[in-house]
Amino acid sequence: MDITIHASFLPHDDPDASLAFYRDTLGFEVRNDVGRGKMRWITVGPADQPDTSIVLDPPTADPGITDDERRTIAEMMAKGTYAMLLLATADLDSTFARLQASDAEIVQEPTEQPYGVRDCAVRDPAGNLIRIQELR
Repeated sequence: MDITIHASFLPHDDPDASLAFYRDTLGFEVRNDVGRGKMRWITVGPADQPDTSIVLDPPTADPGITDDERRTIAEMMAKGTYAMLLLATADLDSTFARLQASDAEIVQEPTEQPYGVRDCAVRDPAGNLIRIQELR
């Protein structure tokens, strides 16, 4: 079986802020941007990985979601417990310096973890936890 990861979804509640973070701070290219206002689906990804994307989507756009579920999703996003992404880089220190120079919310500076990786953590504008580990 030949299966690859094509796209993963991360929620956003402010498409312009999310676009700026993923495009300008992380340096991802924009592959698609559809919809308007808060009802925008934005596809981004690393330029050198054209077959792997992240779709930034409004999580409460599904008409089957109840008002209670919308509130729960909003609360979880605000706490940073709704979604998470793990990225990797060959140069964690320069990546972290770029994040620190931006408006990114720093959660953890580069740290040697007891489970054998060195990583840092930030939150994107929607509150999603983004961990970035160093490739070794």
